[in-house]
Amino acid sequence: MSADLVDRVRARLAGTDAATDPRAVADAVRAEAGGVAGHLDVLAALKLLDDELAGVGPLEKLLATPEITDILVTGPDEVWVDGPDGLHRTDVRFEGEDAVRRLAQRLALAAGRRLDDAQPFVDGWLPGSGPGGRIRLHAVLPPISADGTCLSLRVLRPATHDLRSLRRLGTVDDAGLALLEALVKARLAFLVSGATGSGKSTLLGALLGAVDPAERVVCVEDVGELQPDHPQFVRLVARPPNVEGAGEVTLRELVRQALRMRPDRLVVGEVRGREVVELLTALNTGHDGGAGTLHANAPAEVPARLEALAALGGLSREALHSQLAAAVQVVLHMRREPSGRRVLAEIGLVRRRGDVVSVEPAWRPGERLTRDSPLTLALLSRRDTRTPSGGVASC
Repeated sequence: MSADLVDRVRARLAGTDAATDPRAVADAVRAEAGGVAGHLDVLAALKLLDDELAGVGPLEKLLATPEITDILVTGPDEVWVDGPDGLHRTDVRFEGEDAVRRLAQRLALAAGRRLDDAQPFVDGWLPGSGPGGRIRLHAVLPPISADGTCLSLRVLRPATHDLRSLRRLGTVDDAGLALLEALVKARLAFLVSGATGSGKSTLLGALLGAVDPAERVVCVEDVGELQPDHPQFVRLVARPPNVEGAGEVTLRELVRQALRMRPDRLVVGEVRGREVVELLTALNTGHDGGAGTLHANAPAEVPARLEALAALGGLSREALHSQLAAAVQVVLHMRREPSGRRVLAEIGLVRRRGDVVSVEPAWRPGERLTRDSPLTLALLSRRDTRTPSGGVASC
């Protein structure tokens, strides 16, 4: 089945409602082939056109693999996936650069976004959610992507991990598990730091799933990644402006709305820019046990990272350190090992020394805490001393 014949069939069906009707497609194949197309040619054309007109085309079988978290297309014959075994190349191929571009543009349209020469990049969510989970789309067109269309799909699988399952996977050891459970019970505010793909959202979701079901958790996010197993988890997701520049709903506005929804705990999802101001605002509203995630190479680098982001939001260095000291007590740092396993690599305590905040190492895997260690004292000092807003019993 030649690609030229498929192109002619596509052109014949363009602008009609018959593109998704198998019988109409079969008739178009026979017509374009001069009436000599056999059954195998018709079936091949139906398969190729279905790949381009529905779902995610040739990437469909990759999405059906539960272990895959990222699908990365960097060329017609370069399709990579990420999962438990790390990044590796697949045998999936596209017909050519035009096929990759068409798929990227069709998915952008499905996500309600524009992708063309005037707007050569897109970031959005594909509508609906099947058994594979929600799909975040990112694409860049040439000449911005110098070697051809780049397409990235991140698959957010339904939450399946709690703290106990993370222990079974080796993400935490027994001591780490006990510390995380105590952290949630003590209602300490925390940040989860780490690199892209290190498991920050997975850990945060597991921690939120461990919150007492009697507590109401309200989460404000830019993209809506968190889906913990908790009966009172409320998600508010920001909305970018449409093509006319209208309809935007910002994180700042959502934080204000969240405060009116009687939260016991406030969570602001991944912080990448000036929304750090909203994160600190949320964590400084008198609601204990708040949380968020942050890209950082190590816990000690968290204050400097927040300084840079706060500057984008117009928050001075002094104000940032003052708010950080009051808002956050603990930093949990995730790391992805060369084998692909994600681990809780370190727990740090936020300490204020004069006018400057630092994150001091408090625990690493394999270490045992004594009763007089700083982290133990921090947990003990908060145990059973705080109650959620509204008089709900402490977890």
